[in-house]
Amino acid sequence: MIKKILITGGAGFLGSHLCERFLKEGYEVICMDNFCTGTPDNIAHLLGNSAFSFVNYDVTNYIHIEGNLDYILHFASPASPIDYLKLPIQTLKVGSLGTHKALGLAKAKEARFLLASTSEVYGDPLEHPQKESYWGNVNPVGIRGVYDEAKRFAEALTMAYNRYHNVDTRIVRIFNTFGPRMRLEDGRAIPAFISQALENNPVTVFGDGSQTRSVCYADDLIEGIYRLLLSNEIMPVNIGNPDEITMLQLAEEIIKLTNSKSEIVFKELPSDDPKVRKPDITKAQQILKWQPEVIREAGLLKTIADFKKRLKL
Repeated sequence: MIKKILITGGAGFLGSHLCERFLKEGYEVICMDNFCTGTPDNIAHLLGNSAFSFVNYDVTNYIHIEGNLDYILHFASPASPIDYLKLPIQTLKVGSLGTHKALGLAKAKEARFLLASTSEVYGDPLEHPQKESYWGNVNPVGIRGVYDEAKRFAEALTMAYNRYHNVDTRIVRIFNTFGPRMRLEDGRAIPAFISQALENNPVTVFGDGSQTRSVCYADDLIEGIYRLLLSNEIMPVNIGNPDEITMLQLAEEIIKLTNSKSEIVFKELPSDDPKVRKPDITKAQQILKWQPEVIREAGLLKTIADFKKRLKL
């Protein structure tokens, strides 16, 4: 029997990679997106596949899917600081109403549900690296609060449906991820640095560049999510690459890899920008037998090649 999966936000960066992965694994894939931040370009190559279907829909409304459904991956959400400054209410709605509607569908279809949560639930962390047991340090009324609190609420709602309605749920806390199909104007560090460097524009580093991130290549993340979905782990699991780097080092590395003439310029650090970010992936290693395999430089080179193609350079 062919398994059927619904992926909300399926035309986004990560959603489109998930669509590809589950098609490759022999699933029937329903991709749902309203192109709030996703794009038709990300899934255009899948439209000829008879196992793939697309539904243009806003998941904050009641979701109806014909027939049986085995799995739901809820990935619909703006995910960049630029997005949640422009779309604060949409961000809150998709994390709350969208998660509620997707969980309601999972309950009705008796489908396993996986929530795409985020390392942002840890806020500007006082624990380093961050374990799943850490409750976080989030400013609920700050400009980033619309995303952080939407995801924290989504986790709480997911666990409530698990405990009260016996919905079979999973929660992945995704750390900084990069790869082909990130939006050119995404606003996060890697796409911004690559776009600026390829066009020999000044590369913008916020603050003094000493803040750190741990960046994971998309293929590694997708593998972790796939394993988590098929595991028996109900509580949140960090998926990310603990290879930590400062933003200044990352900017310098991208300038070097692109053979750019760009110079680095420094701008004021945005409000509530986390100073450190590094996953403790012990749980994923032990339970999922997962750890990242793609070296950062190799992943960056693939991403740079994708950006060059789309920028027509």
